[in-house]
Amino acid sequence: MENDWTRVLGFPGYRVYKQEIDEERKHLKLWIRRKRGNRRMTCAGCGRRVHKIHEVCEREIRDLPCFEFQTTVVVEVYRVDCPECGVKVEKVPQLPSKSPYSKRFEDAVGQACESASARQVARRMVLAESTVRGIDLRYLERCEASRRQPPLRHMGVDELYKGKKDKFLTVVCNLETAEPLWFGRERKKETLDDFFRSQLNSRQRKGIAAVCVDMWEPFRRSIEQWAPDCKIIYDKFHILGHANEAVDEVRKAEFFRQGREKRELIKGKKWLLLSRWRNLHGEHRGDLNELFRMNRRVFKAYLLKESLEGLWDYQYPGAMLNYLGRWMDQLKWQRLGPFEKLADMLLTHVEGIVNYCRTKVRFGVVEAVNANIRLLINRGRGYKNLRYLLLKAKRMAVTNVEFLAFQRMKKVA
Repeated sequence: MENDWTRVLGFPGYRVYKQEIDEERKHLKLWIRRKRGNRRMTCAGCGRRVHKIHEVCEREIRDLPCFEFQTTVVVEVYRVDCPECGVKVEKVPQLPSKSPYSKRFEDAVGQACESASARQVARRMVLAESTVRGIDLRYLERCEASRRQPPLRHMGVDELYKGKKDKFLTVVCNLETAEPLWFGRERKKETLDDFFRSQLNSRQRKGIAAVCVDMWEPFRRSIEQWAPDCKIIYDKFHILGHANEAVDEVRKAEFFRQGREKRELIKGKKWLLLSRWRNLHGEHRGDLNELFRMNRRVFKAYLLKESLEGLWDYQYPGAMLNYLGRWMDQLKWQRLGPFEKLADMLLTHVEGIVNYCRTKVRFGVVEAVNANIRLLINRGRGYKNLRYLLLKAKRMAVTNVEFLAFQRMKKVA
């Protein structure tokens, strides 16, 4: 019977020498110790092999359930006398930390937390919510330590609005692997300086070929200081966001000037002006055409916004500059103040826009990473530990990449 429990338990190098089953409480308890031939002991401090035993003690841990029975395992562990570290507990692979849980139990809890909140997992596993968060953090740290870190060639920098209390969160991500690399509080130059100083060495900073960033001046100055050889590329979606704001300003000014009656007609239709024409169908296009019929300047502003997106279709800097010049020529005699301000801003940052022709980067990655972070924050109802949030976001990105790779292999097979 003991040999059967040893095979079922699956602790390599250990055998079950005692068992106890409580049918009323649905609880199974097993006592295990090393097999006779297993005398290989490793110091938990330095990792060297040790032969001298200081004392023998027992650790009671919770393991995966066996059918309907909650399982507890009492492990006999040695405290060894290491020449370098002194008296230390031996290193047991199935016991990754000092917590009373086995490695496979923590892995099961961590995998459950990938698709559910800590509160739901705690209710399912009959654990405290804080305990589940601690287990999940250890699981994520082990996953991160086992991964090979990819090189950083294309970097993305953006800020995420967290709320009135914490304000902004600076997010640095790898555009090639679509995973976040670092979080920083606030969005100052000193914030990004801290990333370059603490997370990258000089060789890694020189290896950065391009940085995708919005037109926030403190970020630009920090990048020029720490990675002067890289190309700064301004994010397409932030520029189009400024174009949407210009359209909205034109809408407000025009319909305020035309009186209350027409202002009532425009209510609830702002989203139509901020939507792209190709994403609208049927009656929505008809509503937008009706809006254009009511005011010609709004129509011109919408066309300017739509045509600006064609700026990133060009492969050569000269062609992109020619297109930008033609786009600005359309502003003559239009009396569209918000778009004139937009044109001045584009001229000020034209080098960062044209750099996209020289080095192609994935614009959508930054927004996708921010969306994943918002999803995690909403699911977890906030995170006080930025390290925990970063590991969760990294694990989500890695899981998505693994799933896509599996789907591709499945199609090929």
